[in-house]
Amino acid sequence: MRRPWSRPASLRGRLLRWLVAVNLLAMVVTAWLSYLAFDRSIQQFMDDQMLLVARSHAAQQAVSPLVQLTDEEVVHRGAMVVQLWTHDGSELLASSWPGAVLPLQTPPGFHQAADADKVGGWRVYTAPPANATGMPRVQVLQSHGYRLGRVVRRALWEGLPILLWLPVALCMLWVVVATVSRALREVASEVATQDERSPSGLPLARVPEEIAPLVAAFNGLLARMRASMEVQQRFVADAAHELRTPVAAVRLQIDNLRAHVPAGEAASRFAQLEAGVLRTQHLVAQLLALSRQEAPPDATATSVEVDVASLLREALASLLPLADRRGIDVGFEGTLTATVRAPRAELRSVFDNLVDNAIRYAPEGGTVDVVLHAVDGHPVVDVVDDGPGIAPALRERVFDRFFRVAGAPSGGSGLGLAIARAAAQRHGLWIELLPREGRTGLVARVHLGA
Repeated sequence: MRRPWSRPASLRGRLLRWLVAVNLLAMVVTAWLSYLAFDRSIQQFMDDQMLLVARSHAAQQAVSPLVQLTDEEVVHRGAMVVQLWTHDGSELLASSWPGAVLPLQTPPGFHQAADADKVGGWRVYTAPPANATGMPRVQVLQSHGYRLGRVVRRALWEGLPILLWLPVALCMLWVVVATVSRALREVASEVATQDERSPSGLPLARVPEEIAPLVAAFNGLLARMRASMEVQQRFVADAAHELRTPVAAVRLQIDNLRAHVPAGEAASRFAQLEAGVLRTQHLVAQLLALSRQEAPPDATATSVEVDVASLLREALASLLPLADRRGIDVGFEGTLTATVRAPRAELRSVFDNLVDNAIRYAPEGGTVDVVLHAVDGHPVVDVVDDGPGIAPALRERVFDRFFRVAGAPSGGSGLGLAIARAAAQRHGLWIELLPREGRTGLVARVHLGA
């Protein structure tokens, strides 16, 4: 059973292992079949030679001198040993190799005889007795080890081409798999460069035929995702636009009504109503910002070199009314000059949301400091507040849409940090939340570059 965390082996490794296994199996099968075929043919050929030698000596009327063989000729070259016996087989009359001590085999014909000698046994042919009583009996021997060696060598030679071809086949397979892998990597690169706000289909022209169905299915999934995202974006944008006008009208009516509200409980209820309308107006503004961010990239929104210090001053100036209402002391400190290449409006939304979030979470009469400085030689912007802070376990979750920490002050929408991080990531910035050292509060740090 496959472990859930284990990964399948690479396609290249699996193909190479299977190719090696198949080629080795083919080599073994070829060598075995060749062994069987050569064993039959070589044994038959050698037996015929032994039969001819035996018949040539049996045709002679008397015992003739035999050419003496050496150990090298018998053991390693397969020379045939001729033995001449008396008619009844009781006495060896002559032998071409004295080292062969083997009695006359009965009955006549071919035999396999074991021998403790180094030849590894004998293949023996015993000629039938001649009609004349005085004629000698002929027996021919040949080393069985020599025969077996001939068969094995021929069989291995037949399997050798496959063994020699194996490295060439592996190299060819390596090149083919590398080519296919390159095509897959190109497809993966195109997927990685997709804009999450407007994913497009992948071209099938350079995709191998085997994975074309997978890419086509992926394109279909992208099309469905794109349609779903468009529906969601239209809904958010339409809802925000439809709500903006009536909310603005209600806000105007509240402003007109404020002078006519008597003091006491009515004024308290009126303040609650005004706070609710302000929250709704803020939520509508955040929804509009979210719909603009999720829309396909605007070709007219060109990236420019933005001076971060001047942008931060603009953001703080726009949020001073909110800070004044809550009595928040807002300050800015810039110890270096830094620029970021991005659309100015999108970069502004990053800092607007972070500063707005800090002002809303800071206690009334608290402080919010924006500091442009360097950390480890890299420029960063810290938005520091003296609010309650965020628990470590929740510092990533607060970037989710509509997530709000329990006990958070009213007025927020749960979208500010999500909008800020999305805008930052599109332009290579990185936001992290850190605790204040030795004090309560939170530091929202924006890394401006590597």
